[in-house]
Amino acid sequence: MGWIDLLGWGGSALLVWSLLQTRVMRLRVWNLVGCAALIAFNTVIRVWPMVGLNVVLAGINIWYVVRLSRTRHDERTYSVVPVGVDDAFLLHVVRLHAGDIEKFNPGFSWDGAQAGRFAFLIMSGDEVVGAVIGRGDETNPGVARVELDYVLPRYRDFTPGEFVYRRSHLFTDRGFRRVVSPPGMVAPYYAKLGFERAGDSYILDLGPAGPTR
Repeated sequence: MGWIDLLGWGGSALLVWSLLQTRVMRLRVWNLVGCAALIAFNTVIRVWPMVGLNVVLAGINIWYVVRLSRTRHDERTYSVVPVGVDDAFLLHVVRLHAGDIEKFNPGFSWDGAQAGRFAFLIMSGDEVVGAVIGRGDETNPGVARVELDYVLPRYRDFTPGEFVYRRSHLFTDRGFRRVVSPPGMVAPYYAKLGFERAGDSYILDLGPAGPTR
């Protein structure tokens, strides 16, 4: 098998691989790479209709990658909705994704709507993107301890949970001045938001003005 055949098979394999991705950004990026390989392959063997098809597909992928990159930190794209900790839809989301939640938030368990607990759903339009659940520290008034910070797989490349912490009033209105992340969270992103590392957790001091963007 020559390098031309390898290029063609490799591009086809990348297209198939892209369709297996659960994260929308990775799907677009891998699909774009596969299209680029097939553009080169079909140009070499002069199959122009396939060149044209893959050029169009590559253009579509580029458009989506640029759009997704521009909206990943856009507050017009994501909204944070406070909900009751006994909200039926919140419980449905937590139970539906319990297995995946355990992978990224080891040790989290749902033991009901206890006093001092609060919850937010992160939305993109009418679609649920993730959930944040926490409670006040009983021994340290003013400290909010996040118990669950979960984002659904398709949005995980965009860390939309940042919108919860960028809006300090969500915590300060509840009397909190410090936020502590879940201990031992897998793949934490808090350092990017101004949190300071403290053991196996991260801490954000809100202060009077709250966190900055």
